[in-house]
Amino acid sequence: MIAAIILAAGESRRMGSPKALVPLRGLTFVEHLVAATRHARVGLTRIVLGAGAGDIRPRLNADASTIVVNHEWEKGPLSSIQTGLRSLEGMEVEGALICPVDHPLVTQHLVSSMIEAFDVTNCAIILPTYHGRRGHPVLFSSTLFSELMAAPMETGARTVVRAHANNIASVPTEEEGVILNLDDPAALTILGTP
Repeated sequence: MIAAIILAAGESRRMGSPKALVPLRGLTFVEHLVAATRHARVGLTRIVLGAGAGDIRPRLNADASTIVVNHEWEKGPLSSIQTGLRSLEGMEVEGALICPVDHPLVTQHLVSSMIEAFDVTNCAIILPTYHGRRGHPVLFSSTLFSELMAAPMETGARTVVRAHANNIASVPTEEEGVILNLDDPAALTILGTP
C-alpha cells in the first residue's frame, strides 16, 4: 500500500488565503490532489494542516480521519512530511507520495505512471521531470522514512534525495503542473483563473 501525503500546513502569506481552499477549475487545491492520487495502490490519504488548521479543517471536503495537524508547521515542509509519516506508524506502507498543496495541477495519469515506475524499477525515489526539470509529487519508498525523519530541517527532503542520487527513477511527463508552484494570486491569473 502507498500513502498519499498532501502538505497544506503553510501560512499561505503570498496567496492571501489558505492554499488548501483556493478554487481552481471547479475544485480546491486539496480536492485536485485528492482526486489525482486516487489509485488502487493508494490505500490512505493524509492531509497535513498547520497554520489556521482550526479554520481550514471544517471547510475541507475530506474525511476527518485523513486530516493530521503539524503543530510545528513554522519549521517548514519537512516538519509536515514528518507529521504525515508519524501518522502512518504501525501501518504496512510501502511508500509515501508527497504532494505539496501548491502543485495541484497533476493528474491521475501521472500518479499512475509514478506508481508503475515504483513497482517496476524498485527504486527508492520516484519523481516526475518536465523537459528535464524535476518536479512534484515525489514518491519515497518506506525504506527512506527513517532518513526523512532524521533529515535537517534547513535542507529538508532534498538531503535524502541527494543521498540516494543513484536510486532515483525519473518519470518524464508533458504535465507542466509538476513544476508549477501556485503560491500567489498572480500565478492563478497566468492560468486564466480568477
